[in-house]
Amino acid sequence: MAQFAKRYSLQLFLCSLVLIFAVAAAWIYWPKGSDLPVVKAAPDFSMENVDGQTVSLASTNGKVRLFYFFFSNCTDVCPPTTYMLNEVQDVLKEKGVFGDKANIVSVTFDPKRDTRERLMTWATDMNKADLTGWYFLRGDEAETAQFMNKFGSAVVKDNDGNFTHTNLVTLVDQDGNVRKYYNANDLEVTPELIADDVVSLTK
Repeated sequence: MAQFAKRYSLQLFLCSLVLIFAVAAAWIYWPKGSDLPVVKAAPDFSMENVDGQTVSLASTNGKVRLFYFFFSNCTDVCPPTTYMLNEVQDVLKEKGVFGDKANIVSVTFDPKRDTRERLMTWATDMNKADLTGWYFLRGDEAETAQFMNKFGSAVVKDNDGNFTHTNLVTLVDQDGNVRKYYNANDLEVTPELIADDVVSLTK
């Protein structure tokens, strides 16, 4: 064995070198999106956007999406989370994927107060959202609550009309699969972290 190794030392060295380069290349060029497992299929939906157009899961397939459920009269977690998504928007623009390869989808569960006009004000005047890649949707209140449950989020409305809800941002890939949930209350969840995951799925 020692004689074999000595006789073919150059060949063994070259084979080892090729193997090292192959592993390194695989690590560099392997799509990072594969590191995010498929959690489940996202539920279908059909809702009205602020521009009056109907938006569905199928109509947004082909792009990576971030879903967030909120209501504009929220005085707690919705404003800072929407602000964070605005920062995600800016990072995705810097990386050249916002709009063409990635969208943000904000869905209100309070459609009676969140009219199209109210959502437009919330989106553009209050949050500087770029509507070329960010949807603000509204639909039937009961159906939206059911949609949230299927998605993995939840909302409860009390007798006084107040809402208690989860504060999750959900990452959905181009094929309509849920790939990751972000707890927006977690300080370790940053715009850069979310944007990096989005970009990884666009490759």
